Amino acid sequence: MTTTTATASTPSPPTAASDRRPAPPRRFGRKSARRRELGAASFLMAPFFLLLVAVFLVPLGTAVYFSFFGADQPGLGFGPERTVFTGLRGYTAVLTDPTFLGGLGRVALYAVVYLPLLVIASLALALLLDSGVARLRSFAQLALFLPHAVPGIIAAVIWLYLYTPGLSPVIEALGQADWHVDFLGVHAVIPSMVNIAVWSNLGYNMIVFYAALQAVPREVIEAAVVDGAGPVRTALRVKTPMVRSSVVMVAMFTMIGALQLFTEPMLLGQSTPTISDRFSPSMYIYDAAFARNNYGLAAAASVVLLVVTIALSFAVTRWTNRAGREEATR
Repeated sequence: MTTTTATASTPSPPTAASDRRPAPPRRFGRKSARRRELGAASFLMAPFFLLLVAVFLVPLGTAVYFSFFGADQPGLGFGPERTVFTGLRGYTAVLTDPTFLGGLGRVALYAVVYLPLLVIASLALALLLDSGVARLRSFAQLALFLPHAVPGIIAAVIWLYLYTPGLSPVIEALGQADWHVDFLGVHAVIPSMVNIAVWSNLGYNMIVFYAALQAVPREVIEAAVVDGAGPVRTALRVKTPMVRSSVVMVAMFTMIGALQLFTEPMLLGQSTPTISDRFSPSMYIYDAAFARNNYGLAAAASVVLLVVTIALSFAVTRWTNRAGREEATR
């Protein structure tokens, strides 16, 4: 009898082709995600660029346009005034005008005195508050910041009262001590303006430096103390280098503000002949536009002042970046 054995067929092993299943489609492709990121960034940056165009680029373009035109009166000055294209004549007149160049020199002297005094004083106060030596820290911050809350015109009026002989109790007290000081004299007028600017901006910059010092890691300061560094050495060798970016920012903004000196000499000039109507470049521009009605000359002077400001800002940035790289490589 023949016996037939039925062998169960075993399934064949799966092939590589059978394992390939279509990957689930991505919900968002890489290009789509990139496009969404760019759209979100554009939406968030749109207000900034709109303000940049409205308050900077449009006025700048207008000033550059007007700087190439000037007023002309034909007929020996008796004909009707008309606006004519003058090319670079306005820039030549500005750059060869002794009053404008003298104003630049006075502003440069003002900045040389004002900038280091403000930066060093505000940084020193911030370091003092951060060290914990000063008592009533919150009250000290508020007291130092309050002068910045006073508008610049009001501050200049207050100090004009204190600088005017016959009105100032300060001058009267100094006179009783046989010390006669003319705060609005030729040799003291720039220090007097520096005093007003420092009084107004010292507290604000001190707050900027103090906020930067709060971000310095406490571990670094503790390590310096453990290594034997005293309070002064810790402040100068540890804390100050770590807030270099804030120092550069404050110095740059202070320099830009110094180049735009206007409010203090404009008000102080009401009480002294030492300050002329074209004492600073900003006053020169104001006088050309609203006293002489020479808008082309005022526009050219504005462009020149802008170029000087940009050049100095670029030089300060390059110098500080190079100094930072050299220090980092040591």
